[in-house]
This record gives sequence, C-alpha cells and structure tokens, in this order.
Amino acid sequence: MRRRERRFAMLLPFEILICLLLAAAMASAQSARENAASNDATSKIPTVRFANGVGQILVHGKPFLILGGELGNSSSGTAAQADEILPKLAKMHFNTVLAPVAWAEIEPTEGHFDFSILDHWIDVARQHDMHIVILWFGSWKNAFSEYTPEWVKVDTTRFPRAISAEGLPTEILSTFGSETMRCDSRAFAALMRHVREKDAERQTVLMVQVENEMGFLGRGGRDRSAAANQAFENPVPATLVQSLKKNRLKMAPELAANFNPEGRTWKEMFGAPADEAFMAWHYGIYVNQVMEAGKKEYALPMYMNAQLPAPGERPGDYPSGGPNPYNLDIYRAAAPAADFYAPDIYWPNFDYWVQRYKAAGNPAFIPEARLESGAANALYAYGEGLAFGFSPFDVDSLPLVENKPEAHPTMGDVYGTLSKLSNEILQAQQEHKIRGLALHVSSLRPRQTVSLGGYLFQATLSRSWASNALATNDGAMMILQTGANEFYVVGNGLSVTFFRDPDIDDQVAGIAGIERLSSNNGTWQVVGELNGDQSDQGRRLLMAAHEMNVYRVKLYSYKRDPAAR
Repeated sequence: MRRRERRFAMLLPFEILICLLLAAAMASAQSARENAASNDATSKIPTVRFANGVGQILVHGKPFLILGGELGNSSSGTAAQADEILPKLAKMHFNTVLAPVAWAEIEPTEGHFDFSILDHWIDVARQHDMHIVILWFGSWKNAFSEYTPEWVKVDTTRFPRAISAEGLPTEILSTFGSETMRCDSRAFAALMRHVREKDAERQTVLMVQVENEMGFLGRGGRDRSAAANQAFENPVPATLVQSLKKNRLKMAPELAANFNPEGRTWKEMFGAPADEAFMAWHYGIYVNQVMEAGKKEYALPMYMNAQLPAPGERPGDYPSGGPNPYNLDIYRAAAPAADFYAPDIYWPNFDYWVQRYKAAGNPAFIPEARLESGAANALYAYGEGLAFGFSPFDVDSLPLVENKPEAHPTMGDVYGTLSKLSNEILQAQQEHKIRGLALHVSSLRPRQTVSLGGYLFQATLSRSWASNALATNDGAMMILQTGANEFYVVGNGLSVTFFRDPDIDDQVAGIAGIERLSSNNGTWQVVGELNGDQSDQGRRLLMAAHEMNVYRVKLYSYKRDPAAR
C-alpha cells in the first residue's frame, strides 16, 4: 500500500466525511466562480457609454467599432435574403448590419408572434461573425404607417389616423390612438423578450432603433384630429415647461428664438413652431411608452432617428415633429427612455449635421447616410465626429466585384482598412488623439485644416499634375496620433501639407519621413517609403486618389531664423 493510501486508511470515518465535504465544497466553489464569470459576461449586455464628449458602445464589456451598413427597406423580409446578403457584406468587411423588423412580419395575426425570419438572420450573422442593429418598423416608417399589420390598417376606429389640414384621413397613425400605442408596445415587448431569450449570451443584436423617421407629413405639419385639436388648445404639460425652463440656456436656437416661458397654450409658448413642437412632444411620449415596454424585457440601447429638413423646407414638407436638432430639447423631456438620437444624413453638409447632434449631447452614430459618398464621410464620422458607428444606406445593392484601378475607394476598401485599426481608433477617440475631414468635389471650401499633436494638417483635393486640374474624386482622411511627432494618416485623394500649430509655438514644421504601411497578422509593416516625387520633394503627403492607404508620418519642428524676419 502506498504511503498516501495508508495515511487515508488511518483516518477516522468522521475525518473522512470532513475531507469529502471539503472536497465537495471546493468543487462547488469552483463551479460557482465559473458560473459567476459566465453570468457576469452575459449580464454585461451591450451598453452605450458617453463620457468626456465621446460615445462608445460596449459589447461583452469592451468598446466596439461598428462598421455598419443599413439594408434596403424590403431587403430583410425573408430568410433567403440573409443567406444572400450577409456573406457578401462580410466579405466586404462590414461587421454590423442595420436590418428592419416590421410589425406586420412578427405579428401578422393579433396576439400570435412569429420570429422565425429574425432568428435566421441572427443565426447567419453569427456564422459570419457579424452583428445586427434592429430597426423596429412599428407604427411609423418614414412618417407613414405601411409596415403595420393588416389588422391594424383596416380598423381605423380602433387605430385612428392622423387628419390632414384639409380634414382628410392620412396613411399616418395618430399619436392619440391609445390602442395603437398599447399594441405597438405589446409587439415590441414580445420582440425584445424573444431577442433576450435567443441572444443575451451571444450579443449578436447590439441596439434597437425604435420607429423610423417619424413625423407628420402634410400642410401645417400637425395632426388635425379632434383629439389632437383639443390637446393643442390645452395648456402645455407642466413637465415639458419645467424641463425647458431649466435647460433654457442650452436650448436649440431654432426653438429658443420663439420660446415664451410665460405662455400657456402651445401657440402662446412656442409661436410659429408651435405645431411642430406639439407633434414632437406627442411622438416622444408615444415612443417612450414603446421603449419602456421593450426595456422591461431586454434593456438594449435604444435610439430614435430623424429625417432632416432640406434647406427651405417647412414642417410638413419633412416629417414634422421628428427628433431633428430643433426638437431634441422637447424629446429629452418626453422620452427619457431613449439612450440617444441619431441623424439620417443625405444632404451635402454632412459635417454640419454630425456636429449638431454632438452639440446636443448625443454620442455620434450615423444610422443612414448617402452610399455614394460613404467612403469619404466614414473617415470624417470616425475621426472628427468620434462616432462609434457609421452606416450608409442600401448596402445590399453593392456588387461584390474587384476594384478597377480607376474606381473610387469603396465602402469595402474603407472598412477593410478600418477593421485593422479598430483598437487604435477606439483608444484614440477616448484620448482625443484623432481628427478627420472630408473634401468633396462639390465642397464650398477647397481647403480644410485640422490640428493635432502640435501640428496643423492642411488638406486639398489631389491634383492631376499632367493637367493641373482638380481631381474628380472626393478625398478624405483620418489622423491618429501614435506618438510624439508621429501620426497614422488613413485616407485617399488628398494633398496634405504640415505646419506647426501657432497656438503651440512659432516654429517651422518639417517632414522626417513618410511610410506606407500594410497590416500583416495584426502587425503594421512598412511596404514603401515616400520620397522625392512621391512627397513633392519632401514638402507634403500625396495620397493615392483611387485606393485607401495607411501612412505613417513622422514630423519635426525647428526654430525660425530670426535674421530672416
């Protein structure tokens, strides 16, 4: 008998029992620790964190950069579409799709829910290591109510319509339909409960957009139903009045210009924008109810998006009362369940709208943008807007083909590059060591300058040196400071000149070296040096116009010669 066995045999029965109990307790403790670690991982559901002017989404507790794309409105209604679209987008380096889920799809018969199509999308997304942002097309999509179930559409008594200024019913559900709000909330709660049951551990679904570009379309910009007219004549709710008075100094200028805190009715308090302010409050109250019902089941981040007014448009020409920047002060009082608000940007002044939403205290997330200019605007969004996500619209229409030499960089080119820089981008955003800009052929300003790390980066569109004409391509760049006097510059189509920032000192900037980099298994390697003609004799960075590149730029500075002044 071995010594250990003899020793064990000499133990009294009571001592043996104690040993067994201790062993069982240790095993139980280890199992509890493992279960606790697992539960802790799943309890950290995706969360949007906003601190120090930077918004980030945390997935499994870690910052995540959404390289997104929104599908066409009718591109996610079948399981077969997932099999076709998601593998293609994954090959183009998209890591997230924004996919509609229609009320009519999940509740075709009242009280009976079917999530089979959504489940297939989630399963296929997992196969390709992709994530999903759900777009809840409930009561409203682009102002109208065409994605509601048939049993909602046909019963206009139970589910009343908004009434136009001409006294006619519209294809827009009224915010004053209590049954509509109840049923939308019930359906959304069922959706969120199902997502939690299927996906809480894997976290394939990151966020939910609740409704889509809601607002009243039509002359006057307001619902004229009997219930709406009565509410419009009533005093403005005290909750809203108190909130606006408290935050008056931060109020959007368009709202502040007409706000009369001594007024009683909507017209007295808001003047000319009264109709839109009224609709904003009631859309906010309605959607807050829907969000709260969903968050009770699964509290994923939830946001609202807005169709923005074009120059010269009046409320009703665009969806009146939607969460555009003019109305966000009202929405914050009406819809505290919303985590943030986001712009759908199709107008040329992309940078203006990004900054308007940031100034209103929102983390930067662009759920829809024009696909044609997406490659350039993505670099601005992540670099200058500090966005945690960008998403051009209708990405399922992109062809999966090799780029031709004369083609512009595609979203696949941009995302392929940014996917290798995600960690660096997220860290640089947190540390405010990142800048970006985009120049378009149609830009009003042919030259833009940003400052970072003691230097000015002045960009113009690249020129064709043969004709000395401006190139026909857009150009954009994102700059990350990686060390003292060292920067990664990501982009295309720009000529960049470097100056010392005069707010720092009056020295002269010089280029110590420019290298073109390529990522190899997570390590950046030098694949070429830019000297001579490739750097205009050491005077500037000349970015290739037709391809996306990462450059490492090393700068230095020296004192001016006092005698030369």
